[in-house]
Amino acid sequence: MPATATFSASPKLSEPLGLFGGTFDPVHFGHLRLAEEAVAHLDLGSVRWIPAGQPPHRGQPQVTADQRLAMVRLATAGNERFSVDAAEVEAAVPSYTVHTLERLRGALGDSRPLVLLVGADAFAGLTGWHRWRELLALAHVAVSHRPGFPVEAASLPDELAAEFGRRRLHAAADLKTAAAGGIITFTMTQLAISATQIRKLLRDRQSARYLLPDDVLDYIQTHSLYRNP
Repeated sequence: MPATATFSASPKLSEPLGLFGGTFDPVHFGHLRLAEEAVAHLDLGSVRWIPAGQPPHRGQPQVTADQRLAMVRLATAGNERFSVDAAEVEAAVPSYTVHTLERLRGALGDSRPLVLLVGADAFAGLTGWHRWRELLALAHVAVSHRPGFPVEAASLPDELAAEFGRRRLHAAADLKTAAAGGIITFTMTQLAISATQIRKLLRDRQSARYLLPDDVLDYIQTHSLYRNP
């Protein structure tokens, strides 16, 4: 796989496919809002959610990968622009984004624009990701940020700042002119919700209502998830 992508103007390709990976431990309204606003701001055809099976950069989640997958399916049901990819959960190996992108490229071909959705904090740490430069050969990267806090090259590691300056896109339409290689940012509604916060509330037997979908909360309660051992 080449280390860099050829990024040049070309005829419009098919609708960009957003890719949203994460542990989703558990999935909540912050995740859902990011995906929803990415569709609107970036003119994506759809978003494919990809729950991590064995996240390599953190400890094993308290609940199983199958349970996290089930919660993502419940949360995204009813939105015709959302689909769920279970391949990382079903694989018996650590979940690395570059491997997932290689798999999707093999399945979808070289011409479909793929857009990897990440938050600003995750993007700032991109150079620590496995084979991070190859991610940009396989997909565009779309970085969500809080209103009033744009992504600035000065706040990024030198290597990433250089890539950001060289690859930055300023219009969603540019995502359709190449299959990969660009970096675009978009503002999303700030929701002060975190999976860590939700897990703590549930562990302490406090209410997490209105932080995540009712179907997900019902699943958590039915299966007694996130409680103290």
